Formats: sequence, C-alpha cells, structure tokens
Amino acid sequence: MEEKLVDEWKKEMDLILESKVEEFKLMGYSRATSNDVWNCLKKKVWKGNPSKRVHEVVGDIFHLSSTIYMSYLTVQAYQDDDIMASIAALSGPAEEEG
Repeated sequence: MEEKLVDEWKKEMDLILESKVEEFKLMGYSRATSNDVWNCLKKKVWKGNPSKRVHEVVGDIFHLSSTIYMSYLTVQAYQDDDIMASIAALSGPAEEEG
C-alpha cells in the first residue's frame, strides 16, 4: 500500500471528514467543521504531517474522540484570545476624537 504525507490524502478524505463532522454535530457540537477536525488530527493525533497509508488516515479520523476534539478547540480558543489581547496591548487604548 502506498504511503503519503497526510496532507496529500486530505482531498480524498472529504466524505470521511464530513461523516465525522455529522457525528460531532449529533453529539451537540453544532459548530464542528471538517477543517477543524483535520487540523485537530494534525495537531493532536499526528503531531504534524507524517506519512501514512490511506486506511491509517481513515482509521484516525473515525477514532478521533470528542474529548480530544474539545481539548483542541479549547486550546485554539485560548490562543485566539491571547492573540487579540496581544494586539490590544500593543496598539494601546483607543484615542477619542474631540
């Protein structure tokens, strides 16, 4: 079986990712997206862009737990807040026009 970097398999995983998104939506995660699922896998499961066989990528998608997904989203939310706080701190208080 052929091995590719996981990013090279992404286009072929659209239906499988959508299936996982639907599963998460049924569990109450109404804002789940295929991009979030993919990025979660890259960051939390694969830790980058390793070489894998197609059945390994499919298995990893189907076995992604809601706990890992929520952990990923929580960290992302904190990082996004930190970025906004950093921008606000650097730009200083808004000056009022008189």
